[in-house]
Amino acid sequence: MEGKINREWHTLHKMPKNPGMDQRIAWHLEHAQHCGCRKIEGKLAEEMKKRGIKF
Repeated sequence: MEGKINREWHTLHKMPKNPGMDQRIAWHLEHAQHCGCRKIEGKLAEEMKKRGIKF
């Protein structure tokens, strides 16, 4: 089960339009620190593992 959404954080930190992989990774890493609404999974998690980024 996912955690509770931090609506204030989400309102103030929108994902950029058409983000590149570096932007997506940066946003999701910050998101994970401030909101527990979802895990980092799928292709994004795979790319982060390839780059040696711990999450």
